[in-house]
Amino acid sequence: MKMRLVLLTVLLAGAAAPSSTRAQQAATWPQRGVTFVVPYSPGTGIDIVARLLAPRLADRWGQPVVVDNRPGSSGNIGAEAVARSQPNGYTLMVNAGSFTIVPALYARMPYDVATDFTPITKVGVAGYALVAHPSALPAQSLPEFIAMLRANPDRYHYASPGNGTPHHLGMELLKLRLGLKAVHVPYKGLSGAMSDLLGGQVEMMFTLIHTALPQSRAGKLRLLAITGANRSPLAPDAPTFREQGIDFMDSLDTWYGILGPARLPADIVARVHTDTHQLLAAPDMREALLKQGIRLLESTPEQFTADVRNDLARWAKLINDAGITAD
Repeated sequence: MKMRLVLLTVLLAGAAAPSSTRAQQAATWPQRGVTFVVPYSPGTGIDIVARLLAPRLADRWGQPVVVDNRPGSSGNIGAEAVARSQPNGYTLMVNAGSFTIVPALYARMPYDVATDFTPITKVGVAGYALVAHPSALPAQSLPEFIAMLRANPDRYHYASPGNGTPHHLGMELLKLRLGLKAVHVPYKGLSGAMSDLLGGQVEMMFTLIHTALPQSRAGKLRLLAITGANRSPLAPDAPTFREQGIDFMDSLDTWYGILGPARLPADIVARVHTDTHQLLAAPDMREALLKQGIRLLESTPEQFTADVRNDLARWAKLINDAGITAD
């Protein structure tokens, strides 16, 4: 009997050890450098967010915060590295809403977005603009644009940086909900799509607001509507879809946020969340993000987790309804 009690005590102590170790790690975290994995190339919006936060968090934590770009496979390479990392807070990920689109495009994924990550906090949100070439598609307003597409099914072409990108899905959503027909022309990246739009080879496109503004202000493109519940501080004269009677396009807005691997200790989640939003409250951070078209958006880990799951279901339905596949 005594031997059984000793054995049971040893077994219970062993079972409790991993949890105890994680609690100790969270209490003293960080004791070394933290890596922000960015699953896309340098210079993208996600990369800019990571590089704005990294040095400020490093100062606060007293440890280096390194941005590690791991592009490829629609963000899957970098995201898989985070999913497979140890849940100790030393490998985190900065990603965007497209993270929840990718699973619906591929028959097989190297990770499960819903279960292999710990959403920590959203950082901000960026809106999209519907733009048209002013002579190739001479609509003066969104209602006029819709009327022209209805009167001319499949006559007009819209560009995107590739199948399944938010730029593509924005037009597909508009087409499905309003019964419009237009021809999709996918490019391998934004530069080619924008170049042909400016040249009039394609007539329209969805693109991020801050990308559309320089061309719109120069008169090279006409900005017909933007997503978002309110007008953008970057473009106070640009009407929203909502103002023009369309209330379903706000779902296209893309979030930027920080996630970790699954089972990240709650204390580390709380620390990253709190420190991030204290830093984002600084006016210089708000201004730097706004220049990139990103408005601050705070969320709790619980809200972020629910949003990720909702986004997965919403994009999967749209992609299935529109018959979209990956390039």
